[in-house]
Amino acid sequence: MSKRDLLLEIGLEELPARFVTASMKQLSDKVQKWLTEKAIEFGTVEAFSTPRRLAVLVKDVEESQKDIEEEAKGPAKKIALDSEGNWSKAALGFVRGQGMTSEDIYFKELKGVEYVHVNKFIKGQQTVQLLSELAEIITGMTFPKNMRWANQELRFVRPIKWLIALFGNEIVPFSIADVETGRETKGHRFLGNSAIIEQPEQYEDTLTEQFVMADPDKRRQVILDQIKELEQEKGWIIPVDEDLLEEVNNLVEYPTVLFGHFEEEFLELPAEVLITSMKEHQRYFPVKDQEGNLLAYFVTVRNGDDRHLDKVSKGNEKVLRARLSDAAFFYKEDQKKEISDALKKLDSIVYHEEIGTLAEKTARVTEVTGALADALNLKAEKEMALRTAAIAKFDLVSNMVYEFPELQGYMGEKYALLKGEAKEVAAAINEHYMPRHADDAVPPSVIGAVVSLAEKIDTLSSFFAIGVIPTGSQDPYALRRQASGVVQILAEKKWNISLEELIVLGLKGPESKGILKRDLEEVKADMFTFFKARVKHMLQEQQIRYDLIDAVLFNEIGYIHSIVERAHVLDAKKEEAGFKESLEALSRVMNIAVKCDNQVTVDPAAFENDQENALYVKYQKVAMRYMESKDENERFEELVSLQSEIESYFENTMVMAEDEAIRNNRLSLMKEISDLVAGFAAMNKIILT
Repeated sequence: MSKRDLLLEIGLEELPARFVTASMKQLSDKVQKWLTEKAIEFGTVEAFSTPRRLAVLVKDVEESQKDIEEEAKGPAKKIALDSEGNWSKAALGFVRGQGMTSEDIYFKELKGVEYVHVNKFIKGQQTVQLLSELAEIITGMTFPKNMRWANQELRFVRPIKWLIALFGNEIVPFSIADVETGRETKGHRFLGNSAIIEQPEQYEDTLTEQFVMADPDKRRQVILDQIKELEQEKGWIIPVDEDLLEEVNNLVEYPTVLFGHFEEEFLELPAEVLITSMKEHQRYFPVKDQEGNLLAYFVTVRNGDDRHLDKVSKGNEKVLRARLSDAAFFYKEDQKKEISDALKKLDSIVYHEEIGTLAEKTARVTEVTGALADALNLKAEKEMALRTAAIAKFDLVSNMVYEFPELQGYMGEKYALLKGEAKEVAAAINEHYMPRHADDAVPPSVIGAVVSLAEKIDTLSSFFAIGVIPTGSQDPYALRRQASGVVQILAEKKWNISLEELIVLGLKGPESKGILKRDLEEVKADMFTFFKARVKHMLQEQQIRYDLIDAVLFNEIGYIHSIVERAHVLDAKKEEAGFKESLEALSRVMNIAVKCDNQVTVDPAAFENDQENALYVKYQKVAMRYMESKDENERFEELVSLQSEIESYFENTMVMAEDEAIRNNRLSLMKEISDLVAGFAAMNKIILT
């Protein structure tokens, strides 16, 4: 069969940078999925995107679908034939549904029963006859935000300006929102012109001639290469934030790196203020010297060539100068205010209408902080942790944070130091927001971690108390991120406070302050389930197999760090010799222990053979060593050391004895051993291969 290349391009008004990459991947995935579902074979796939276009180029697309020959199974023979040997309605309906007739029926035996079968042959259609369905792929795309334009009914991310759909040199005819497919694309808005694509394989080169780099990976590399050249030329270090690079890459079609300068007096501002002003608001990269000190320069990327760069640089300098002047003014004004005055303003700021003000939240967090410090036996750090919790939100009413919300915590640390707070308290004010995102670290200090934990558990408890629980993709208050932060802190700090204890601590505030609008036990159960999902997600990211995760999360969670360690022990042991046999023995105990509905104190005097006594004695020793050990690997080894005694026990002992007293005694021993094993993991949930 002959092959052709397929090109699909959607020309648009400028897309939001944050939508570009995901939209490109979505289009590519949808086209590939469609080709696969239509049984059209194809080769490699290239995806392209710029702020003004999404495109996909599929190489070596077959000119027709594959012919399909398949066997279809229908009703059993006894149903297909009536008492007189005529075809039943069931048989006739089956063949009609397959596009066949009763003459095509034959019988085939499966597991001793004969069934109606037919052979179907479906001739593949010409690909070009199906390609108009690409219109449905485009209109079926989804985006975080859509819009309508003119008198069109279609809701799409941005207005569609042109469409290209080429199969080889042939235009695939369809239209969307009154835009007809053709072979004309648009070059760079200012440097390029319209261009005609004769063949799909000409796409990228044709756009390059019109000052458009359609491949985002190549465009990204050009930016990085130019930044590297500038570093070498000037002797600078230009830190490249990956998120910023991604955004800048999706803002340009033809990138040219340039730099600008600002007054050195602005270097007196905190580095975070300068970097935020440059990065978050102007999409500039900061510049540092070889010692890591911030310099009075910035680097940006122009959507165009290298002509008149001096004018472009001066324009950017003017914009940044105005923003930095505002920042300098805010910084100076904020220093005139006392922390106590800022805290008073929290009384008038509503955190949530059903939960209360920021001042009320601060009071609850302070209470939880104290309770946590006591539970963790933190004597030296408790006073500073309480001070941190009490003032942690004061910078939210500063001019700087009002203008730059990204600086919350950072400015709190700076202002706290200026006002004479202990450096540990100041640092913890910043740290208590950590981890701020999935890739962020936990607070490095004990004080910061305790306050962060208190703040997050209060947030979760308060929202769960009023019935605000994330569902599906809806999580407007980022409660999943808050819960993940709690799990991450407990896992890395290895603190011996169980998740169940933490939930109880967190709910004391909402309960005592009248925030609780639901049954307390129901809220606890919902929070436990929510946290269990976060622990499961964390273990999945650590590449732990799903059945091992289910095994360690079978009962209560307890200490998070212990759960993580147990999962990794099982993951490391699963391929070792003897693992299967050990787990089979422990699983056998757990499986029979569920039959114990009348647990009694195990009486060794009621044992009837040596194997019962041997298992009991070994179990008692193992249980003692298990409880004394803090090492999960050692604990696992203690449990599997029971294998020999368990196997001998079952070979010589009938657990379900007819005598009720003996049966209960034996089942109770099984239950005790099972409970010990379950404290590590539900071994009978692990898939043995």
